[in-house]
Amino acid sequence: MKFITEEDFMQVCDSNALSVISQSSEENKTRAEAYAIEEISSYLRSRYDMQKAFSMQGNDRNALLVMYTTDIILYHLVAWLPKKIGFEIRETRYNAAIDWCVKVQNGKSSPELPTITNDKGEQIGGTVRTGGQKKNNYYW
Repeated sequence: MKFITEEDFMQVCDSNALSVISQSSEENKTRAEAYAIEEISSYLRSRYDMQKAFSMQGNDRNALLVMYTTDIILYHLVAWLPKKIGFEIRETRYNAAIDWCVKVQNGKSSPELPTITNDKGEQIGGTVRTGGQKKNNYYW
């Protein structure tokens, strides 16, 4: 795993989830991280440079992005277990992560993530507001 470290898991899960991580092979962890990164990127790619966001290391990473990525990874790791131990809490946290992605996608939440820029370093793809004024009635 490249973006998420073992210490990141300790911040968002209990001993049951940690046992899931220790039981999982490195290949499954890497695959689950790839799933989580692509899932989050599919929501946020149109507004943010997700390749740059997921290439950051250490304290440069966005804390919410780390937390929600970790939750989605754990959700996929638990789903692979035969008895799906601790699946309820993982499903709840997974749904919260997806809800956050939808809020960011809709512009209701604005995380500190790198925006998409052109070759000159200028931001592209900003938000556009549409709509109009309240309809006037001229009945006196």
